[in-house]
Amino acid sequence: MSDERDDELFQAENEKPIDYKAILFEYLMYWPWFVACLIICLAGAWCYLRYEAPVYNVNATVLIKQGDKNKAGGQNASLAAMQDLGMLSMASNFDNEVEILQSRTLLKKVVNTLNLNITYQEKRSFGYPTQLYKDTPIQVWMSPEEADKLPSALQIKLACTADGKVQTDALYYQAGKERTVSKNFDRLPGVLVTPVGTLTLSPKDSTTIKEAHTIYATVITPTAAAASCKARLSAEPTSKFTTIVRLNYNDTHIGRGKDFLNTLVALYNSDANDDKNEVASRTAEFIDGRIQIINQELGTTESELASYKQKAGLTDLSSDAKLALQGNAEYEQKRADNATQLRLVQFLKEYIDNPSNQMEVIPANIGLADNALTKVVGQYNEMLTERKRLLRTSSENNPAVVNLDTSIEATRKSVQASVNSVLKGLEITRNDLENQARKFEGKISNAPTQEKELLSITRQQEIKASLYLMLLQKREENAITLAATANNGRMVEEPLSAGSPVSPNKKTFYLIALVLGIGIPIVIIYLNNLLRFKIESRADVEKITDVPVVGDVPMADTKGNPIVVHENHNDLMEEVFRSVRTNIQYMLQEGQKVILFTSTSSGEGKSFTAGNLACSFAFMGKKVVIVGLDIRKPGLNKVFQISHKEKGITQYLADSEHTDLLSLCQPSIVSPNLYILPGGTVPPNPTELVARKTLDKAIEILKANFDYVILDTAPIGMVTDTQLIARVAELSVYVCRAGYTHKSHYELINELKKDKKLSNLCTLINCIDMNQRKNGYYYGYGKYGKYGKYGKYGYGKKYGYGYGYYEKEKK
Repeated sequence: MSDERDDELFQAENEKPIDYKAILFEYLMYWPWFVACLIICLAGAWCYLRYEAPVYNVNATVLIKQGDKNKAGGQNASLAAMQDLGMLSMASNFDNEVEILQSRTLLKKVVNTLNLNITYQEKRSFGYPTQLYKDTPIQVWMSPEEADKLPSALQIKLACTADGKVQTDALYYQAGKERTVSKNFDRLPGVLVTPVGTLTLSPKDSTTIKEAHTIYATVITPTAAAASCKARLSAEPTSKFTTIVRLNYNDTHIGRGKDFLNTLVALYNSDANDDKNEVASRTAEFIDGRIQIINQELGTTESELASYKQKAGLTDLSSDAKLALQGNAEYEQKRADNATQLRLVQFLKEYIDNPSNQMEVIPANIGLADNALTKVVGQYNEMLTERKRLLRTSSENNPAVVNLDTSIEATRKSVQASVNSVLKGLEITRNDLENQARKFEGKISNAPTQEKELLSITRQQEIKASLYLMLLQKREENAITLAATANNGRMVEEPLSAGSPVSPNKKTFYLIALVLGIGIPIVIIYLNNLLRFKIESRADVEKITDVPVVGDVPMADTKGNPIVVHENHNDLMEEVFRSVRTNIQYMLQEGQKVILFTSTSSGEGKSFTAGNLACSFAFMGKKVVIVGLDIRKPGLNKVFQISHKEKGITQYLADSEHTDLLSLCQPSIVSPNLYILPGGTVPPNPTELVARKTLDKAIEILKANFDYVILDTAPIGMVTDTQLIARVAELSVYVCRAGYTHKSHYELINELKKDKKLSNLCTLINCIDMNQRKNGYYYGYGKYGKYGKYGKYGYGKKYGYGYGYYEKEKK
């Protein structure tokens, strides 16, 4: 538990607040990127707006008539009554009409009426093409049936000359290949036959073309054009309490948009009127058929009456039979009316029982005296009409249609039951009337047989005549109903456009370009920083660890001499190492002299920084010795140009009793105050050698004779030698190299600090390229040559020490 608590405390200590000022400064260093990206994005937006055709909004308002629910026998009243009884469940009629207005079927009719599947444009040398509608000098036509079979859009180029000639090039795709059909016309109209359809070309208003034009026409399928219109059309109610719908349509041509909305409303009213007149049309067909039959029967009866009177020679009836005849005539009239109603009901029953008329409306207003039967027939017809209207915008599986079908079936059975009931009632009435008539017939039984036959013929003639007159009256009433049908929708506000385009929105596009112009460089810089896996600057080090940074050493030219610090010079490198020297002195306590240099891996500049720091101390008048404790592969020999065969610290560690340590310290040519104790011969057991107490004894001797002792050790991330040497160090300098040290490798410094494996730990950043913008505040200090990767190690793949190195040198 204590370890976990220590880890949490360590992580909390390492967390640093975000330096927003440094982040802003880092991004501002790339200001040319932002300027260039802004110019490119704004130029791109300007070009897009220049070549993109503007889209205008055309709007209109339409009143959808709902009808009067209080009208008896009206469609809406019947449906409302059935809804109240729970027999029918359906959506609001207004919502249905709004959906019909936007239906693809209706839109396709509009497309075919206005030929909206054919568009025209005239290209300009600079800017978006000019959209042509009714002002095109040449009109192209293709039948909707052929257009619906087009495999892809048909492009037509019409090059007109001033003398009326037209060069036509039709481009289409067939079987995945581009094909062209060309034809010249000396005058129009003309016909262009292509494998995908026949095109008819005609001049506007049948006039001759007098100017040179190049028109580009595009033909697409009416279905695709209807889908495009549907995407650009919207219909919304103006409020919750009205049945007024606002139509909005977007088009690149204002005139075409206005024509579209006007035609849409006109075709909508036409379809609605056809639906309303369906019952009346069926009734008219039924009445006309019955009139023909009754007319034939009436003519036959009248002929029989005339023949009988002529044959019998009847002129007058006997006065004795008048009273009986008057009473009998009254019941005969009733029998005639009863027979008329009975005949009509039988006609209606035959029509209903016919299977072919199962989903057809039942003739109404044919003279039935039974109001209940007339009403239920009217309800049944209204439900069939509503079902057909619903099927226009939905399928038969729609819950509303399924429920309506159930109600229709129930109502049909009710109609059949009512017809049978009325038929039985009329038959009972007929029997009663016949019984009464027989009483009067008994009174005139002695009347001449001729008179009886005359009455029978007269009765048949009266029945046919009254039925014929009634059917003529009903036909006129039905004709009035057909003529009095009103439109379902009324245009409240004519189509109108504001005149200014709604798309593309220039402000929006320029704002997007501005955001992209700023955002793209930010994202690129952020991703670039995110993908940098090597230490580049002091900021990277401070993000990884809170170990104090004692200095930032810039990149220097070390080809001639790795020692870049010179006495009595005030150049940048001298000042940098003076600053490092001061910071190290500040961290050393009184009496502390031993400074250890190490790093994560080879090539990070431990020997370079240690050597130049030693020179800086020497130039200050301090007596300094630098010890090459990287005994696997000594680096000081190259920095101070000493032969690898020189004896060094390894000889003393191997045989301290017979070796004088101070005699191994060589005076440096850089300064009389600087001494060098090389690593010496590479031993076969370097780890065991530095682990001996002899090392402690050697350091004590050096501390007694020098003001500062600087230890150049091996990379601590590769071998354990440095961890063993660290016991004698009083300050540890952990070196990392900009553009070389991996951030993940450098995180080892946190573990060393946590485990206290290096005493008085600090870090030094080496080889910073001050000309790189990524180094933030370093940028602009001057140009310095890069130095090579000194002291490359190879334990394994990188730090490969051969323990036979000494023997190889001797050979």
